Amino acid sequence: MDVDVLKGKWKEIKGGVKEKWGKLTDDDLTQVEGNKDKLLGILQQKYGYAKDKAEKEYKDFIVRYRGK
Repeated sequence: MDVDVLKGKWKEIKGGVKEKWGKLTDDDLTQVEGNKDKLLGILQQKYGYAKDKAEKEYKDFIVRYRGK
């Protein structure tokens, strides 16, 4: 379900992603285009997160957009 939320609401969520993870550039966001795996990879690269940490950060973030 989280993947569907990210893909379906990418334009709405993109601003929140940039606000939460300010190191991400517009080019990074263009690459992601609603793809969870790409976002997690970029978070690992830019923030040095382990895979588990990236997943947790993502899940904590995306819960705000469920059911909207």
